[in-house]
Amino acid sequence: MSVVSSSSRVLSGMRPTGRLHLGHYHGVLKNWVNLQYEHDCFFFVADWHALTTTYEDPRVIQESVYGMVVDWLAAGVNPKAATIFVQSRMPQHAELHLLLSMMTPLGWLERVPTYKDQQEKLREKDLATYGFLGYPLLQSADILLYRAGHVPVGADQVSHIELTREVARRFNHLYGREPGFEELVEAGIAKMGKKAAKVYVDLRRRYQESGDEEALATARALVQDQQNITLGDKERLLGSLEGSGKIILPEPQPLLTPASKMPGLDGQKMSKSYGNTISLREEPDSVDQKIRRMPTDPQRIRRTDAGNPDICPVWQLHTVYSDDATRQWVQQGCRSAGIGCLECKKPVIDAVNAELAPMRIRMREYEEQPELIRSILAEGAEKARDVAEDTLRDVRDAMGLGYR
Repeated sequence: MSVVSSSSRVLSGMRPTGRLHLGHYHGVLKNWVNLQYEHDCFFFVADWHALTTTYEDPRVIQESVYGMVVDWLAAGVNPKAATIFVQSRMPQHAELHLLLSMMTPLGWLERVPTYKDQQEKLREKDLATYGFLGYPLLQSADILLYRAGHVPVGADQVSHIELTREVARRFNHLYGREPGFEELVEAGIAKMGKKAAKVYVDLRRRYQESGDEEALATARALVQDQQNITLGDKERLLGSLEGSGKIILPEPQPLLTPASKMPGLDGQKMSKSYGNTISLREEPDSVDQKIRRMPTDPQRIRRTDAGNPDICPVWQLHTVYSDDATRQWVQQGCRSAGIGCLECKKPVIDAVNAELAPMRIRMREYEEQPELIRSILAEGAEKARDVAEDTLRDVRDAMGLGYR
């Protein structure tokens, strides 16, 4: 698999640390469902990543893996459109992580913002481990193993993608200089034809001498459009543009996902750690009870008191689930005391249950077919393994490990 043709590939994973909830659905899964029909998507269960923080009691991981895959499928992830697999069934992730660790400076890992943030948030856990320090590099290995062009992340995860880009850049700089690289580049340029070759050389000079990003983008497009050069030539010419060698591990781009608008039952972000979630498996009666017990405007003590939706957690749910007419009804009815809080909650209860109803049905169908789940994961691992081995073969060769 050429790195040139893998630019449309998307990779994303999720840690199996308990039941999925509406925050996961609105923040991640809905996006996955859309992406799988637009890109070559690889979605994986990040069980090794889960071990970095739950290594002392891994039972929750074992109990969550298959259930999480069922939830993905019920939410609309299609195994015929996307490749689904479990990270720990792919030892290639561990091998690439090890190889990349040989050339990744320690300071790069220590400066990842989430490293110290997570240690502060999870003080009750002993995270002074090699695995926790190295998890951003394992994440980089996950991405680079499939030469993914894009990684869907929230704004708080962009630093991880930047680390991955730096690792790829350093790897290509160290190991991308195959024997006779300059001569092969010149031969590739000659194949482009006189006019295109002259434009390429001029654009390369403008970028390398003055950092002209527009010239770099134009040169990349020019190379990609060439019909009479090989994929190997394209890779060398793309590498030569930035003064590196052959691009063995392409630099991924973050695919920014909109921040999840799914609030928890207390108005904070929906999170298991806050105990404010509605799971994707929540039964209708439980949804009803949870939303009915939600706090509302603290100033509205009696039914006749006027309220302010802007400070009410229930209003945040209306922004996700209600149409304009219902929101207008809430705003007017709450501020005039024309409706009570239970009346206000009823449309949200109905909307959440309507959203979960088809998922519940599909979950039950999949849970009755455990062999189907195992088959989906086995087929996904087989496809992922083919791609991973292509990458590792190039990496081993580049690092002098391709013994014959």
